[in-house]
Amino acid sequence: MDYNDKIKKLYDAACRDVLSEQGIAAYIMKTCVEEFKNTPIKEIIRYIQGKPEVGAVLVNPHGEVTRIETLQNEDKSESESAVTFDIRFTVIAPGTGETIKLIINLEAQNDYNPGYPLLKRGVYYCSRLISSQYGTVFVKSGYGKIQKVYSIWVCVNPTQKTEYSITSYHMTEKNIIGQVKADRHHYDLLNVVMICLGNKKYTELNGLLRLLNMMMVDNYLTKQEKRQILTEEFDVEITPELEKGVEEMCNLSEGIERKGIEKGRAEGRRQGQEDEKLASVRRMLAAGKFSPEDISIALDIPIARIELIMQEQPAR
Repeated sequence: MDYNDKIKKLYDAACRDVLSEQGIAAYIMKTCVEEFKNTPIKEIIRYIQGKPEVGAVLVNPHGEVTRIETLQNEDKSESESAVTFDIRFTVIAPGTGETIKLIINLEAQNDYNPGYPLLKRGVYYCSRLISSQYGTVFVKSGYGKIQKVYSIWVCVNPTQKTEYSITSYHMTEKNIIGQVKADRHHYDLLNVVMICLGNKKYTELNGLLRLLNMMMVDNYLTKQEKRQILTEEFDVEITPELEKGVEEMCNLSEGIERKGIEKGRAEGRRQGQEDEKLASVRRMLAAGKFSPEDISIALDIPIARIELIMQEQPAR
């Protein structure tokens, strides 16, 4: 693993640490989880069951499950390769009159075009969140206990068409023949939400996009400035874990930026050397004392390239 890949891997881990903080997760749920759209941010935190987990956590495997404290972060079966969820936790849906639980998955994604449609991966994650409930949430034919799932993706580098957008994908009812009206809670169980950020300054945005862009994109802000914005504008409590995550993101962002600057400088030096070689070719051709073969040997440039320059500007 080269330096840049290592930095990006550490940066991804810092993003997960920040998104897993209850204060940040509550803001995401307020906008992206329908059940919480009318719930104040501070109250949403009370509905989160335990602390959102980033590492592998076991589910109580014995007997009928009536309350999930935490969930396995790595979900796999014998015939499938491991599927690792960035963040996974449960919440109690407010205002339902009963203990209805939701399973929330948060993903920090840097590569919007990883070689396949990212949305399909979100659908797959939802499917695994549903199927993995067998044996923990319900057993045998207890399908009525299946809990609704959300897979929410925070995309840092989306396409130009998708940036600064939040889009939800879920199951709906469509009557082909007749006028059937089923209970929505029986089929609307899988929800994929794509949050796409961009390169604007956070001050140009509003709401959740403003918060996440400030946290994950605006590298010109110091950790002290980000802390102040979180507490004064968004009223987010700065826990030791959140402070550590913010500091790591700022430090790693600086590392990525420095690496980019160094790479740019190196490319600039190489381009400068190439330009100087081409200038030397033109001067030697203009002198009329050197053959293309002589110039090729002296400057270590292919003869074909020299011939192209001769066509552009014939030697006098």
